Amino acid sequence: MTSLPSPITRVLARKDRTEADVRRDLATRRPLVPTAVIGGAVAALGPLLVALAAGVVGWFLTDAGGEGTPRGALRVGALAWLLAHGSGVGVEGARITAIPLGVTLIVAWSIWRVGHRVGESISGHGPASEDISDGARDWTVPLVGGLFFVGYAIVGVITCTLASTASTTPSTPKVVAWSFLLCGVAGLPAIARGSGRASVWVGMVPPGVRIVLTLTRTLLTWWLAFSAVVLLLSFVVDFSTAANISSQLHVGAGDFVVLLAVTLAVVPNATIFSSSYLLGPGFSVGGGTLVSPARVVLGPLPMFPLLAALPDGGPTPIWVRWLMITPVIVAFAAAARVHHRFPAASWDQAAIRGCAGGIVAGLTLGIVTAFAGGAVGPGRMRAVGPDDFHVLLSAMAAFGIAGLLGAVAMTWWQQRGGEQVSGLWARRPFRR
Repeated sequence: MTSLPSPITRVLARKDRTEADVRRDLATRRPLVPTAVIGGAVAALGPLLVALAAGVVGWFLTDAGGEGTPRGALRVGALAWLLAHGSGVGVEGARITAIPLGVTLIVAWSIWRVGHRVGESISGHGPASEDISDGARDWTVPLVGGLFFVGYAIVGVITCTLASTASTTPSTPKVVAWSFLLCGVAGLPAIARGSGRASVWVGMVPPGVRIVLTLTRTLLTWWLAFSAVVLLLSFVVDFSTAANISSQLHVGAGDFVVLLAVTLAVVPNATIFSSSYLLGPGFSVGGGTLVSPARVVLGPLPMFPLLAALPDGGPTPIWVRWLMITPVIVAFAAAARVHHRFPAASWDQAAIRGCAGGIVAGLTLGIVTAFAGGAVGPGRMRAVGPDDFHVLLSAMAAFGIAGLLGAVAMTWWQQRGGEQVSGLWARRPFRR
């Protein structure tokens, strides 16, 4: 009996191509619709399953399963995943709307990784890169991105429906909106990069725009890293207060692990709070409170160890107000570093690049800051977070002006020292 030839053998016989070429085509021309939809569902299910497992583990660690049920523990994990998607959740009559950005970052990372794999799997669809460079229309990435979002949103809606109770009531529309936002910010670029379209499209962007975006990325990375360092130092300096809070909570080993996990989930939020403090507007930790370099007004606070990083209430020392100059220093250094790598041809070009990069970085930081706060409890704890509008204005002003000065200063130094002409120092690290 003659065996049927495999699909690869049939393609080899028909197209006279090598087996490696055929396998590569099969790997990059997977069915577009199911690949995208399933990819979106997988991107959502990965962090969701981790959250469900964490809920069950936390249940056993806190009371060894003595109270509650496994179903309740699974619901807690699902609600934590939904909370990272801006759903909000009701807890004992209070509405929690603050988003644990640490969990949201994990979700975004999952979307990026799966989106990249989906992009690789469908990269063979659509016109070739040469045709795209010549102006051919290619709707492959937008179509796959939309289908990816559909798969992701389906998991979100189902999870919201199953986890919802009369008391928790997570918001399904907000979950869908955040799914769209995350798939657009993390999923769509990942699909474009995995499919190879991103490199083609980036090549079409004017060099000046690419340098502005590079400056924006560099400035935000440096600034958030600096804000995180300041947060860490503030916590370490008053670590005894954090230890005292933990001792008053009378937590056991299991409770401590759960408390540590919750703390890590909100560290990105605390980093944004630190950024708002350094920029000047500060933030609130309850109604009628303010934490800023100029003034600190505190009220009764919840027993949460991370709050030990807060400064003491009352008048602030004079030197603390000088912290508001740090955004200018960081933006100046970032603009100088980027323009050292990509020298400007003229003074006005350097000024436009530096100012535009700083303004875009400030705008981006202001948008991210708007998601860092929210309600974390009843009463006065319904108002916790930075003053996002004033942070937006302060960041755009400080970063924009300092970016302009840094770019112009580096251009002046290069023209004065002849670095731009010789190019001998252009590839060395920025040390002067």
